[in-house]
Amino acid sequence: MKQRKHGSLRNLSSPPERTPSWSRRDAVKSVAALMGAVGVLGAPLKAAAEPPPETKRIRLIAVPAICIAPQWVAEGLLKAEGLSEVEYVQLGTTTPGGGPISAGIADMSLDAVGPLITAIDAGERVVALAGAHLGCYELFGGPHVRAVRDLKGKTVPIDGFNGPQHVFLSSMVAYVGLDPRKDINWVVHESKESIELFMQGKVDAYLGFPPEPQELRARGVGHVVVNTSVDKPWSQYYCCMLAGNRDFVQQHPVATKRAVRAILKAADLCAQEPERAARLIVDKGFTKSYAYALEALSEVRYNAWRTYDPEDAFRFHSIRLHEVGMIKSTPQKIIANGTQWRFLNELKQELKA
Repeated sequence: MKQRKHGSLRNLSSPPERTPSWSRRDAVKSVAALMGAVGVLGAPLKAAAEPPPETKRIRLIAVPAICIAPQWVAEGLLKAEGLSEVEYVQLGTTTPGGGPISAGIADMSLDAVGPLITAIDAGERVVALAGAHLGCYELFGGPHVRAVRDLKGKTVPIDGFNGPQHVFLSSMVAYVGLDPRKDINWVVHESKESIELFMQGKVDAYLGFPPEPQELRARGVGHVVVNTSVDKPWSQYYCCMLAGNRDFVQQHPVATKRAVRAILKAADLCAQEPERAARLIVDKGFTKSYAYALEALSEVRYNAWRTYDPEDAFRFHSIRLHEVGMIKSTPQKIIANGTQWRFLNELKQELKA
């Protein structure tokens, strides 16, 4: 898989409005303001008492999906934790999937829970560390799709089998009694092409991750069938987790805890100051449209990590995927083999609001 350090990310299309001009001085002020908010969230007093991290280097993933913004906002927080060499490995896909993490291309990343489950089932070297957020993806339907069960017999594009779109949609249709292996006509296309096919009426639905839902709404394309930030049961379970390479976590437990702390604090910052966080990720080149970024950061539920149990999301989706034969492992085995909540539980105590 081709990789390179952080650079400008491709966007699906030009935004409907220009991103507001933002000077380097404004960027520095914004970073300073975000870092200043750390005082509100609690200074890393525990970190000062901990041993130094076993490594100063951490590699995170950069993909054109706004919902993983906390790991971009976290750069300064990671450095404050002693992880002074922060590298963003750029991938072309919309969402990372467990593969790059388990393959050692990156040490840690926010990732969709569905592909994490299938990766754990396949024995990949990836482990879930914390819940990241709720409510980032939305299902858009064409004229003949008004509910999830209307997908029976319909044509639906995905970016690849066992990718986020395929796994999430499979779980959704299984929940309403359909068999994703028989009842859906899956076609594989890149996201940009899938959106064009949906706009032309050549496919019946599209599952999008930010900035795609924001773009589709701005263009008036289709209608929202499921918005996972508000529609139950999807709004009650994490859509994305913070995951790490199993070897990195085992060999660098102090660095892992410090990294998890930084990214969870960054999630709080995204929830509390979405305007500044949106400007920061646009200026750093992770996404192009400030309007789309602000809309996504204002809607995605980044403060959920303090109260929602990430194990519930693993159990919920694993049950659906196991029922339809997409994974062989039981939900209990998936949780036992692929999750480690020790760091999260410790940090929930340390970072109490």
